[in-house]
Amino acid sequence: MAKEKKVEQITDMEVDFAQWYTDICRKAELVEYASVKGFTILRPYGYAIWENMQQIMDAAFKKTGHVNVAMPVLIPESLLKKEGELVSGFAPECAWVTMGGSEELEERLAFRPTSETMFCDHWSRVLHSYRELPMLYNQWCSVIRWEKTTRPFLRSREFWWQEGHTIHETAEEAMAETEQQLNCYADFYENVLAIPVVKGRKTEKEKFAGAEATYTVECMMKDHKTLQGATSHYFGDKFSRAYGVTFAGRDNTLQYPFQTSWGSTTRMIGAVIMAHGDNNGLVLPPKIAPIQVIVLPVAQHKPGVLEAAEGLRARLEKAGLRVRVDDSDNSMGWKCAQYEMKGVPLRVEIGPRDIEAGQCVLVRRNDGEKTVVRLEELESAAAEQLEKVQQGLYEKARINLEEHIFAAQSVEEAKALQAEHGGFIKTMWCGDQACELRMKEEAGMSSRCIPFEQERLSEVCACCGRPAKHMIYWGVAY
Repeated sequence: MAKEKKVEQITDMEVDFAQWYTDICRKAELVEYASVKGFTILRPYGYAIWENMQQIMDAAFKKTGHVNVAMPVLIPESLLKKEGELVSGFAPECAWVTMGGSEELEERLAFRPTSETMFCDHWSRVLHSYRELPMLYNQWCSVIRWEKTTRPFLRSREFWWQEGHTIHETAEEAMAETEQQLNCYADFYENVLAIPVVKGRKTEKEKFAGAEATYTVECMMKDHKTLQGATSHYFGDKFSRAYGVTFAGRDNTLQYPFQTSWGSTTRMIGAVIMAHGDNNGLVLPPKIAPIQVIVLPVAQHKPGVLEAAEGLRARLEKAGLRVRVDDSDNSMGWKCAQYEMKGVPLRVEIGPRDIEAGQCVLVRRNDGEKTVVRLEELESAAAEQLEKVQQGLYEKARINLEEHIFAAQSVEEAKALQAEHGGFIKTMWCGDQACELRMKEEAGMSSRCIPFEQERLSEVCACCGRPAKHMIYWGVAY
């Protein structure tokens, strides 16, 4: 990261974090606002980041036997209403179609806010025997939820995501699927996005509508607010019963399958911005960066410089990297600032003196570190520097997370810690929703998760003083 500010149009995060975030989204050409309020256009650079995320995640899903399908975007109201908790949970966010052409529809159709109902309706028609189980489906699509307050990537009325939906012969298999997919998300966040996570279970109040249990990966942003990264849900056989999904079991009796769903969204791009970005713009982990290496010719008007830069590009591209040369007539200062703003992980500079010396200069985006390398070592050196960017981003994010987890013994202490430091506040909790609501009302924090890695901070609930059941994480979340 350069010491001096390079892009004046980006507000400093220390001055206004929310405006800094919005500035990056627009100046780095990730999104633009659409003509319909609350909707955004995912621009080519933003979509390229999403495509790279998709490719990596899709490959991981397919390794565990999942296949992709495509469900209709519209859901009949009667179908949506079959599972009471789901419809009550999503009703305030549903957008409805009431006209088809010039004719009024006999039944309202909801734009999908989520697709459990459509999958169940489909399975009720195609599932017959235990021999067909499990059915491990995933789809890449967009959904519409009529949010009141929107912000690019974090909360918009239409967003892009993947939603996995599976059915299983036994509850044990379904619960194993739920855990497996949560771990898949945690691995993606930590090893691809370079963002450490806290894994845990949502409270009854915060779980997905209609689920028996919801599991989550929670992240820490640079402003010390938290972000729900992805969720995995176990439904038991509740949806199967509501939608008449049955199969002939091994004993030839009619049985209900057990169901899961799990999802992650373009919110992950927001997480990357807020976990790694700086006052000069985006800082992208190499594995998702549309351009991993930018080659900049220095004094490109001089003989042989453009040809040398093009040669480096070709070599790096052959080595499997995503590379671009900027041979425009913009100044070197403008180019450096531009590609820093767009978060390109590695910059390669080559000029007349470098050519004469048989070398080039590599500059890391995350910390500005420069390395001079021999031209014959370019491929191995670039790979090494990209790995250092990946490791450096993760390590910095890990420190940010670990330094912003605080233990509290009372609501008052939790409130004071949050006001002073932000971050996760961990306390003991009795499990009563009244205490959860009290923490929200008095300390301004929602429950983030009951972490899998439990500690015994005390024997009593921080809210009411009664015997504690769990350690829980609280935070101010996006």
